[in-house]
Amino acid sequence: MTIDQFNFNGKKAIVRVDFNVPLDENGNITDDTRIRGALPTLKKILNDGGALIIMSHMGKPKGKVNPKFSLGQIKDAVSKALDAPVEFAEDCAKAAEQARELKPGQVLLLENLRFYPEEEGKPVGIDKEDPAYDAAKKEMKERQKEFAKTLASYADVYVNDAFGTAHRRHASTAVIADYFDADHKMLGYLMEKEVNAVDNILKDIKRPFTAIMGGSKVSTKIGIIENLMDKVDNLILCGGMTYTFAKAKGGNVGASLCENDKLQLALDIIAKAKAKGVNLVLGVDCVAGDAFSNDCNTQICSVMDIPEGWEGLDAGPETRKIFADAIRGSKTILWNGPAGVFEFDNFTAGSRAIADAIVEATKNGAFSLVGGGDSVACINKFGLADEVSYVSTGGGALLEAIEGKVLPGIAAIKGE
Repeated sequence: MTIDQFNFNGKKAIVRVDFNVPLDENGNITDDTRIRGALPTLKKILNDGGALIIMSHMGKPKGKVNPKFSLGQIKDAVSKALDAPVEFAEDCAKAAEQARELKPGQVLLLENLRFYPEEEGKPVGIDKEDPAYDAAKKEMKERQKEFAKTLASYADVYVNDAFGTAHRRHASTAVIADYFDADHKMLGYLMEKEVNAVDNILKDIKRPFTAIMGGSKVSTKIGIIENLMDKVDNLILCGGMTYTFAKAKGGNVGASLCENDKLQLALDIIAKAKAKGVNLVLGVDCVAGDAFSNDCNTQICSVMDIPEGWEGLDAGPETRKIFADAIRGSKTILWNGPAGVFEFDNFTAGSRAIADAIVEATKNGAFSLVGGGDSVACINKFGLADEVSYVSTGGGALLEAIEGKVLPGIAAIKGE
């Protein structure tokens, strides 16, 4: 069943969204991309004449109530986005009465699902090495089923529109689907778009295919780097991992971020790319600073020769040109991770060069997918989100999908 085929008139729909939006110290939303992304699905239900129950997580409260992560903080923003009043259920597991009284066209927002450890289904307060861990895990799985059953009891139909959490087998993203038949569970519009975007990258590759992997650590990206080796023509590795590669090749990286225990891994990646005929593109120069600060002193230097006490904070001018040249000629582009500390305005040039080249390639007919929290924040900061083919709301989910893994949130609905 697809969302377009379903008529929500007179039905109550419980929708898993990803409203894990960034908040400032006063609880104000600093980037509402995820809320805007879910609107087509939520409005379809309301416009059909359905009642809407919205559920999400926020942050990592680790199974405990924490006001800092309360979804009550975003109730008014959701109401404004939907142009409809929104009721709030202060306890997501005790909202049966509020759900029962919900009329067509009305909206109920549930409190943070992760205030309950049952949402993630992991035993709390017990170490994996503890002999009692397996029993605790088994008990938690049963509790997770009950929690999912409670959530399911609020509605007639389940919609999963939270691609950002689709790689987790949580109560609200996968287990809940067991309590609905095939005609009453479906992917939302955002999920459908995400799945199609990943398929475009993996199953309908127009060449040359260039992947840009940024971020601080090689270790967190190794799975996707290895999977992409069999697919891409160009692999650009940038951001903090630049300096692990530079040191592995015998460079002096000063105080730059570097995984000293991953130097051999970096050399293995270089060798693997060569063996597979992949053009591995690494930074050659950087903008180094004498402190981790927007206002620090800076100098341009080779990534192989960064002075002691200085750290690479952005791609240098020669690196920007090399990256842009590789991207401009591409027909399929994946960007995950910035080229520098883009949060500091003085260190955005590397990421901006990547973004501008992607926009140019897209105008020339390339399919471009930008994903991962930092890349999305980057493209939004530059005001270029509308000039690439697709901006993914999923970070870990996108990476796991591109690694070729089955995502539990999608499998639970499609029956894969």
